[in-house]
Amino acid sequence: MTSPAKFKKDKEIIAEYDTQVKEIRAQLTEQMKCLDQQCELRVQLLQDLQDFFRKKAEIEMDYSRNLEKLAERFLAKTRSTKDQQFKKDQNVLSPVNCWNLLLNQVKRESRDHTTLSDIYLNNIIPRFVQVSEDSGRLFKKSKEVGQQLQDDLVKVLNELYSVMKTYHMYNADSISAQSKLKEAEKQEEKQIGKSVKQEDRQTPRSPDSSSNVRIEEKHVRRSSVKKIEKMKEKRQAKYTENKLKAIKARNEYLLALEATNASVFKYYIHDLSDLIDCCDLGYHASLNRALRTFLSAELNLEQSKHEGLDAIENAVENLDATSDKQRLMEMYNNVFCPPMKFEFQPHMGDMASQLCAQQPVQSELVQRCQQLQSRLSTLKIENEEVKKTMEATLQTIQDIVTVEDFDVSDCFQYSNSMESVKSTVSETFMSKPSIAKRRANQQETEQFYFTKMKEYLEGRNLITKLQAKHDLLQKTLGESQRTDCSLARRSSTVRKQDSSQAIPLVVESCIRFISRHGLQHEGIFRVSGSQVEVNDIKNAFERGEDPLAGDQNDHDMDSIAGVLKLYFRGLEHPLFPKDIFHDLIACVTMDNLQERAQHIRKALLVLPKTTLIIMRYLFAFLNHLSQFSEDNMMDPYNLAICFGPSLMSVPEGHDQVSCQAHVNELIKTIIIQHENIFQNARELEGPVYSRGGSMEDYCDSPHGETTSAEDSTQDVTTEPHMSDDECEPIEAIAKFDYVGRTARELSFKKGASLLLYQRASDDWWEGRHNGIDGLIPHQYIVVQDTLIS
Repeated sequence: MTSPAKFKKDKEIIAEYDTQVKEIRAQLTEQMKCLDQQCELRVQLLQDLQDFFRKKAEIEMDYSRNLEKLAERFLAKTRSTKDQQFKKDQNVLSPVNCWNLLLNQVKRESRDHTTLSDIYLNNIIPRFVQVSEDSGRLFKKSKEVGQQLQDDLVKVLNELYSVMKTYHMYNADSISAQSKLKEAEKQEEKQIGKSVKQEDRQTPRSPDSSSNVRIEEKHVRRSSVKKIEKMKEKRQAKYTENKLKAIKARNEYLLALEATNASVFKYYIHDLSDLIDCCDLGYHASLNRALRTFLSAELNLEQSKHEGLDAIENAVENLDATSDKQRLMEMYNNVFCPPMKFEFQPHMGDMASQLCAQQPVQSELVQRCQQLQSRLSTLKIENEEVKKTMEATLQTIQDIVTVEDFDVSDCFQYSNSMESVKSTVSETFMSKPSIAKRRANQQETEQFYFTKMKEYLEGRNLITKLQAKHDLLQKTLGESQRTDCSLARRSSTVRKQDSSQAIPLVVESCIRFISRHGLQHEGIFRVSGSQVEVNDIKNAFERGEDPLAGDQNDHDMDSIAGVLKLYFRGLEHPLFPKDIFHDLIACVTMDNLQERAQHIRKALLVLPKTTLIIMRYLFAFLNHLSQFSEDNMMDPYNLAICFGPSLMSVPEGHDQVSCQAHVNELIKTIIIQHENIFQNARELEGPVYSRGGSMEDYCDSPHGETTSAEDSTQDVTTEPHMSDDECEPIEAIAKFDYVGRTARELSFKKGASLLLYQRASDDWWEGRHNGIDGLIPHQYIVVQDTLIS
């Protein structure tokens, strides 16, 4: 039986745990309150700014009207001069000229202040209204994410409490069983000793009747000893069973303890920081733009005000989300600082604070460690893909909110003709017709970003917990640290093909499938596919199979696009090596696209021919795909955002955000200018992309030039086709759609019936379709085995 002191100690442990959890819950509540206060202060600040500029606009308008009245008063006096000749004579005098210039300057000042008032009312104030709307919307979404994170954290704490209670219960059962076993052992020893003493006291010379009694008593004692032995065996088995349960429960408790500490640490160190970033998303940049509009107006109005405006400009320049976040967290240090780690709380004297890796639980732990490692590898790949998409989306949002449209100097440029104020500012930021479309695109992009961020944070949470458990298991089992070598070797195992095949099977097959079935698929390469199907297709290519062969169209298009992106992302050596990164990025700064294409072409000449062949094939396909952007919503820029992180990684030590924007611009340029960059296909002997999704091979002809469809038939006899008496035509069926590129090539649809007269070359037939004779590509048809009778 357990002592009251141990029960008291157990209650103290539970009470200490409850106290720590209550403190964390209080912190979580205060965090939401703190963020609410920040939002309220931000809204109040923006409202004050609106009221300030509204009042200032009224003052500027009143001042403008007073200046206009002042100028008109003296100009009217000048016009009233009766002797016009005298007035003209007076104009040549420098004092009068100065007077006239002074009056013109007053009128100009009047127009400037009217313009300033209009900018305040119709430009700056609407900007603050937008910032307020955006901040409220983003804060609401951020709060939802934060609440979900807090709920997940509380769930983890509750799970730890349940596991701890289970451990305490099983450990108590084990101690109780051990106590009962010891009691049975004592009874056995006592009974055996008693039997021996009784046998020693009995004499063998007693009468026969007494002998029978002693034999019977001896039999009874042996029976009692056997019962005690059986009871001991049962209690031994019960103790062994309960001890094993206690060990397993303690292991689960230690694993949950490690995972909980990791989750709590991750939440306070990373998640809170990310959450504040979400609340501030675009706020500082938008406020920067609005205040820069004010600065531009004031600086153009009067240069003498520089001293007072420099202080405001410095404040605007110092708008920094990172610094504000740091200041906020320092101001409320007690709210945002991570709590103490949860320590192992031994139960009733059980001081084993390490995982038990001995039999019979060792094999179970080894299997569990392997399962965790496999799961982590998959989760990290998936989460990295989500992270890349999230970062690309964030860059798009930052591009939207950092547009440098705050310069209003054009509003202060006047022609000799007195233009109205409204016509002067008609082209300002707020009056552009595209403002509604831009805001709709911004909100759509924000929604997509928050979806991806939530998915990324949830994945990172799961990885954190599983990684903590895996590391503890691996450390306990004494295994060496494993690295995910399979990801690094994906480029060499993703396909099994002959070295003579220039285009990897996975690339050629995925592009062929998308060209035939997915050119008009909306959101291709932007929308994530099914991870299960992506893994199935990838594994099939790794086995040397082509799961996309044939003409079946039962695969998810987004999953196939994901396989293609995943292949390039997993290359051990990226398609664009890091050693030419700076040469390529330098090309982006050139404004002339033709000149930019030529410099990109020169920079790529150092690459192996096999790499250039793959680049030519890929970018020809992407250019073809972008021509359907009205249907698939993927223009060259959108395709560049999707493929930039996969094709060209930013070297370490560089600003990832700014460099990624340059990478995207580079990929966009290559998509648009691919024909100029990879011109003269004969220089690269290898397959090229054709509009039907297949490959065309460039090879040397006897004259050292590439053979085309027309060249391949130039040596064939020019006599008319053989008559029906000489040879019957062969029937064929079109496997795919084909559009002829020259007058000699026939165009046809999938499933069309074709007549073939004879082979013009290895790749072409001479035949007929719809009564027209011409060339038919061999790769696009299925030839019947029997002749038409």
